[in-house]
Amino acid sequence: MAKMLANTLYSNNLKIEKNLNNKDLIRLDKVFYLDQSQKPAFSAQAVLLVDVDTRVILYRENDKRRVYPASLTKIITALTAKKLFDLGEVIEVKRVIEEGRVMGLYKGEKIRIENLIYGILIHSANDAAFALADAYGYDKFIDQMNKTAQDLGMKQTNFTNPAGFDDPEHYSTAYDLYLASEALLDDPYLKKIVGIREITVSDEDYRIFHTLVNVNKLLGEVPGVAGIKTGYTPNAGENLISLYKTKSLGEILLIVVGSKDRFKDTEQIINWLNQGLRIYNLNWSISQGYDTIIR
Repeated sequence: MAKMLANTLYSNNLKIEKNLNNKDLIRLDKVFYLDQSQKPAFSAQAVLLVDVDTRVILYRENDKRRVYPASLTKIITALTAKKLFDLGEVIEVKRVIEEGRVMGLYKGEKIRIENLIYGILIHSANDAAFALADAYGYDKFIDQMNKTAQDLGMKQTNFTNPAGFDDPEHYSTAYDLYLASEALLDDPYLKKIVGIREITVSDEDYRIFHTLVNVNKLLGEVPGVAGIKTGYTPNAGENLISLYKTKSLGEILLIVVGSKDRFKDTEQIINWLNQGLRIYNLNWSISQGYDTIIR
């Protein structure tokens, strides 16, 4: 058993106690074991799997490597907008962005902040991201995005635009993007939005309607997938952050960056987790040298 524990991932939230012999003990409440022999051959450049409840890293590969985040950027855009605006505030669209995926905003259109957040998180709309930034003051909004990232501990991240367009100075890492995703999941409102497959929103006068369709084709196709965000540019490759929920495994974040097929990679990883991950709820005390186990 001691050998197994030495090769097992366990909770970061450890409780240190003293026993009657005055030896230091570690109290483990949850132990994870992921069978590495079943690891699939995914195409992603960086992969990170994290248990949401305990924040235990189940698997990591190149998670500190600098990458182009593409539209995964919009997680920080949403967090920043929610901090700076009231959801019911109405803003006027100052310019039309047509590059990449858009929700079809019109210059001069009056629309609620809430609907623009729906636009960036569900439809991955670049025009909605720029509309949010312009409403606050473009440069000031980008500064606030970087402040949001810094406050979350994203030490290897810098943003130059709100949509995720490629720029040598616009970068992040899989680990930093996990920190952003964790913050999004801590917000019940945003967490609910990223699990929506399709919705229609309107301008303030109900004259212009925008149908928003989630890019994540795993939603509704793979049981347990509940978001979170897609991203793609030619330089970034295919990116996908997923929240995977099952009764037996709890909630797990899957970060796949720089993939050739993000959906296939994610499905393979989900199958790996279902087949190779074991979670033990324990109440064990283990001495510092792992040579004594007390049930």
